[in-house]
Amino acid sequence: MSTDIAVQNNADPLEPSPGASTHGPKEGLPRLALGAIGIVFGDIGTSPLYAFRETFAGHHRLAPTPENILGVLSLIFWSMMIVVTVKYVMIIMRADNKGEGGSLALLALISRSASTKVRWTKGLILLGVFATALFYGDSMITPAMSVLTAVEGLAVVNHGFAPFILPIALTILFGLFTIQSRGVGKVGLLFGPIMVLYFLVLAVLGIVNILAEPGVFYALNPWHAVRFFVDDGIRAFLAMGSVVLAVTGAEALYADMGHFGRKPIGVSWLVFVLPALMLNYLGQGAMILAATPAQALALVHNPFFLMASEQVRLPLVILATVATVIASQAVISGAFSVTQQAIQLGFIPRLRIIHTSSSAAGQIYIPSINWALMVMVMVLVVTFRSSSNLAAAYGIAVSGAMMIDSCLIGVVLFSLWKWKPWFGAPLLALFLLVDFAYLAANLTKVPDGGWFPLLIGFIIFTLLTTWARGRALMIARMREATMPVDVFVRSAAGSATRVPGTAVFMTSSPHGVPHALLHNLKHNKVLHERVILLTVKIEDVPYLDQSKRLFLEDLGQGFWRLVVRYGFMDDPDVPAALARTTDCGPSFKMMETSFFLARQTLIASSRPGMAIWREKLFAWMLRNAESAMEFFRLPTNRVVELGSQVEI
Repeated sequence: MSTDIAVQNNADPLEPSPGASTHGPKEGLPRLALGAIGIVFGDIGTSPLYAFRETFAGHHRLAPTPENILGVLSLIFWSMMIVVTVKYVMIIMRADNKGEGGSLALLALISRSASTKVRWTKGLILLGVFATALFYGDSMITPAMSVLTAVEGLAVVNHGFAPFILPIALTILFGLFTIQSRGVGKVGLLFGPIMVLYFLVLAVLGIVNILAEPGVFYALNPWHAVRFFVDDGIRAFLAMGSVVLAVTGAEALYADMGHFGRKPIGVSWLVFVLPALMLNYLGQGAMILAATPAQALALVHNPFFLMASEQVRLPLVILATVATVIASQAVISGAFSVTQQAIQLGFIPRLRIIHTSSSAAGQIYIPSINWALMVMVMVLVVTFRSSSNLAAAYGIAVSGAMMIDSCLIGVVLFSLWKWKPWFGAPLLALFLLVDFAYLAANLTKVPDGGWFPLLIGFIIFTLLTTWARGRALMIARMREATMPVDVFVRSAAGSATRVPGTAVFMTSSPHGVPHALLHNLKHNKVLHERVILLTVKIEDVPYLDQSKRLFLEDLGQGFWRLVVRYGFMDDPDVPAALARTTDCGPSFKMMETSFFLARQTLIASSRPGMAIWREKLFAWMLRNAESAMEFFRLPTNRVVELGSQVEI
């Protein structure tokens, strides 16, 4: 894979704009903190439903002895402290790309830095793209796992509900994906209070059970985690494959930073969410420690719901189900945002994006992604049939993404922030050691279901890299036959018949004459009085100031070169950009402006570049990409498409 694919948006000879806006939330800290509780912590907040259970009743079962219980609780606590608190909240969230987070935003930040050495580029691209691919696998498993776990609580309330668990879970998931097209802005206002209530219930349940066995607090001593490994290293290692479920969703803190800001997320985590989660985990452990050995064996199969008395279990199941729906909504919305970033950065073909809010640019809906996720989530539920079976597939995508984040942040620490090796190296080694242990433990679950996120990850990785590489090759092939603009203006402008109006020729390159212009002159033998060669460039910053968006160059003879820049989170709107262009003659009127687009037909060939099967795959993706007309919001009755054939 060529290294130019991730930074192709920087290949413009025009200097990248320095005027990126520091887009960020404007509300007060309490309101943002409440919103973060409702959106950001949904995934990690539902982990108590299954993380502790899977350690003792999952595929690698542990005996619920006091030593094992204290050891597992110690691992959970220190995992939260090292992975979530130190790694993500204190360090990685400082590596924001103009306020935005996530693997692709971090990759763009590193690629843009002049201090990053060229030799890093290819490896960083592959790591960042693969982390994105794993995220899609995680976004399929999270709704299936969380909703199915909550609905399984009905069987704890009454065993007669057992046959209805799968139909109820499938119905809830179907409804969740169906309402996506309507937007979640109004429903989202309820997320914060509901999740606050949910976390308060977690804390209260934990405290009630801790009062019966206060000695469970000894688990906060890291010695219990160390002794767990010393006494039975193999079982402790295998247990980490389930312990990692307690920190699933940690990467969401970084990915959603642009919506809420680093400080509100950090405050919500340290002051409210972390204490509530740990009280609940300690309460589950305390309940089992206070039980007889026979009772403990029964309790470990569903400790979360058994913590509550029979009278309140049904309301607890309902509350937990609502919380898992909120957690699933956050993951689905995250998939839409990541897809938008990947489209803008050139890793995914143009897809139809619908804005569900007139005031919040981040609220989008991508039909193709939504329905693809729904189908895969339904398949997962029907295939695995229980949350315990799904747990085997859950951790590997998360641990893989966390491992990649550690590698990327290592580059940031030493290349961007210039940390001293004596300080940064031990910290990075600790992160990599923990992440590697999680990943290695989860690899043992590949035969039991861990193959699924890996398979999905490799498929999506292949699609992303094929599109990026094919697009770079196609642009290079087209550039080979490009005529210099000054030659064209001198030879054609004076001889061709000029007709009234404005013609806008969309071109991916700010060099040479667009193929659509050559074809139009060849077949129609006319030129408009004003000809605009328009290139849309996506910068590797999330948002761009309006004052730095346009670059206009007079080419003479009524020809103009216009470059419109957007951040990778901006929404491209070509007519709006033309309306702000005032230095190239009269103002643009859409009914007097024609837009000419080139539609390429790919012909697979044996030329060096990509394997034939990847060329055919790229051609298929190109045929199914969203039309530039809709993507750039061009008026449908003013667009002319001219086709050409390209070999890559």
